[in-house]
Parts: sequence; C-alpha cells; structure tokens
Amino acid sequence: MNVFPLKFREVTGGSVLFADDAGGFFKSDADFLERYATDRLQSTDYRFLERNGHAFSEVGDLAYTGFVYRWANRLFQPGELDYVILVPTLRCNLNCSYCQVSRVNEGTPGFDWTSETLEAVLGFLNGLPTKTLKVEFQGGEPLLALNILKEVRAFCRERFDKVEFVVCTNLQRVTDDAWEFLSDDDTFISTSVDANPETHQRQRTVSDEKTTEFFGNLRRALDLFGTPKVSALPTIDICNLPDPASIIETFTGYGLNSIYLRPVNYQGFARKRFEAKDVSVQWNAYHAAFLEALIEHNWTATEPVEEYYFVHCLRRVVRSGHHGHADLRNPNILGRSYIVIDHDGTFYPTDEARMVTRLGQIDLSMGNVRTGPEESVIATLNEEAFNNFHPDCVHCPYQAYCGVDLVDDLSRYGRIDVPKHLTDFCQRHTYLFDKVFELLYSDDPKAQKSIALWAGMPQFDPGVAKVHP
Repeated sequence: MNVFPLKFREVTGGSVLFADDAGGFFKSDADFLERYATDRLQSTDYRFLERNGHAFSEVGDLAYTGFVYRWANRLFQPGELDYVILVPTLRCNLNCSYCQVSRVNEGTPGFDWTSETLEAVLGFLNGLPTKTLKVEFQGGEPLLALNILKEVRAFCRERFDKVEFVVCTNLQRVTDDAWEFLSDDDTFISTSVDANPETHQRQRTVSDEKTTEFFGNLRRALDLFGTPKVSALPTIDICNLPDPASIIETFTGYGLNSIYLRPVNYQGFARKRFEAKDVSVQWNAYHAAFLEALIEHNWTATEPVEEYYFVHCLRRVVRSGHHGHADLRNPNILGRSYIVIDHDGTFYPTDEARMVTRLGQIDLSMGNVRTGPEESVIATLNEEAFNNFHPDCVHCPYQAYCGVDLVDDLSRYGRIDVPKHLTDFCQRHTYLFDKVFELLYSDDPKAQKSIALWAGMPQFDPGVAKVHP
C-alpha cells in the first residue's frame, strides 16, 4: 500500500490535522503522527487511509486516478478573457479617508476617457473571442461618466451573447438618469457601507447631510432593485474597530446577509493615513470575534448571515474546483482571464496593481489598449504566480486551499521573495484555515449550524468530519 504524502499541523486541543496535495484531510493524534513519520503504520492506519483516499495500491488504479483528478481540480486554469474592469474616470465626489484607489476631485479635467480611448476600448472588447462577458465599472466614481457607461453597455449588448455589468458606486449622488441606467436587469450595484452610520460618516461622508443622503440612496436602491442586485461591503480601520454586532445589525437592517469584512487596504492613498501594513495579528483577533458574533446571530436568525471571504475559504476546503474569488487562486495567473483598463487606457493585471503603480512604487502596467497587452511583462509577472514549489508552502497542510498574491507582497514589502510565513497574506490565511478546521470539527451545535449553512450543505453534519482513531 502506498500513502500519498501527508502534511500536518497541530490544531486546537492538541490534535494533529493532516492534509494531502489534493486537499483531502483528516484529524488524528500524535501517536499516528509518530507512526507515520517513522514508517511504522499499522494495518488499521492503512485501511483508514485507503478508505478515505489517502493511499493507493498501484499507479493507475481507481484510488490513484481519483487522487490525481482531485489534485488537478484544485489548480486554477485560466480560461479566455471574459472579465474586464473598466475605469472610465478617476473623478470622485467624495474624499474618503482610507481611499485605496487613484482618485481626483470631481471637477478636475483630464481624467476621463477621451473619445479616442473609448474607441480603443471598444475595439479591444470587440476582439475578445469570448461569447460571454462581465464588465465592472470602477473609478473614481463611475456614475460621473454615465455617458461612457451607456456607450460601453450598448456596445457589449450587441457584441456578446451574454453580458453582465457591475457599477462600483459610492451611491452618494445619483441622478434620475443614473437610476434609470441602474434599473436594467443586467446591471448590478456594488457599494460600501462602513460598519454602521457613525463609522461610515467618519470614514467617508464626513457630514450628517451626506450620510443621510447616502443611506437614503442605499434604501432606495434596495427598495427598487432588491438584494440580488445590490451588494455592499465594509472597510474597517484596525485602529478604530467597530463592535461586530453593530455591523451585523446595520447590514441585516437593510436585508443584506453577506458581509465581506475587509481591513483598510495597504494600497493607494490609504497607506499614507492608516496603519495598514502589518496588522494580521490584530485583524485575525477581530475577525474571530466577528465570526463568533455571526454564529450567535445565526443560531436564532430566520435568515443566516455570512462573512463572504471566510465562506470562500471554507468552500475552498470542502469543494475542489472552487475558484470564484480572484485573490485566492493557485496558480494566480495574471492578465489572462481578467484585466483592468485604466482612465488613460493602460492595462493592469489587477485593480490593486494600478494603485501600486499610481503611487510610483513599481510599474505593474502591461501595455495600453491602443497597442495591446505586453506579453513579456505578463509572462514575467506570472513566473512566481503559484505556490506548488515554494519552500514555505510545500510543507503546509493548507497549500491545496491557498494561493498567492504577488501584488500584495510588492505593495507591502517591495519584493516577492519575503519568506511566506512572514507575509501578511500568509499570516491572515493561516488563521483563516485554522478557523475553518476549528469550526469543521467543533462540537458546538451553534457552530455546526453556521458551518453547514456556509458550506452550502444544510444537511451536512460537521461533527462527522473524518477523524482517525
């Protein structure tokens, strides 16, 4: 009997979590670890490992083939480019304290697409081989360039078989024309609701009048279009943490049951005003408290609430092939399945990459829409876009579920060869996967209820997760 290599980590309660390269996992004790490490496995060990997909008899048998399939399904294979982030303007009508994007004042000229740039963008979109497309409008405040949004939408509807539009708007001032634009079934709203009205005002709107205006527009959007068309997410200042219950209360009060909790990003202008570089210890503690509040809320709530990114990590563990979020893929290939086109027509691999470039830290641009992507730059960025052979990752039991974020490493440290365990990315995700397995194996019925709902398997009993006696 041949055993696939197992990686291990001590977890809550002194047990040991084991995982293989295909993401199969189980929990056992130090005695099993001793037998495994000294090549003294017993017949009961082999039977358990074979029954649960961690061992095979010979290359090519069903157990071996199943493992290889699961392993391959864990890897992200980029398809054709079918997702574009468009930045038609950098102008904005707010001056948020933590702004991570490149923005200029609303009346500043020269920061919208010119007619030539718009024509080049449409020409680029027309040349895409895909029949389906997702278009995300960023800014600045994209609704300040509503005429450009209209032209892009009209063109895409004619060109592609299926297309979806997302407008990332601050919802601060919405004209009647903009409300009409947003009302179409293929057009969605993404906005920010920072924790609660007090926090939102402090970080974004500043004045009572603007705060009232924003929450009025949020209510109107939800009343007009419903939660399927409106998403919102909070940005949290690690030095001024709101009570988790106040976030849950605010979001559920508007019928929003998915909360993507994020700290102020170490990108763009935010890095000049906030302590946001090395905050994983504080953030992980706060995030754990937030999950506890969610679990308590879900125990009696009619509608369960999730923390979006934790749920994504959970599903990465229990489902192979769950690659929906671009920040947690392996390999995290840049410039292929999605791309960013800035206000001047410059290509970037991610929205964060244009922030890093805007600050003058390092140029991560990849050509221009007028001349086409620079393939050599894209290839260079992608040389380190995977964790399969990284010396800090090959021994980690979470490797199969995790990914890489080169842009974040470049932003924080100015290099990509910092030992992974010292990076903010690794420290945050080690905590997240620790928490995933803590809850998967929890005996607390409250935790079991939430974890089953979040996993998308209401009948799943986390208490029967595999344990080797």
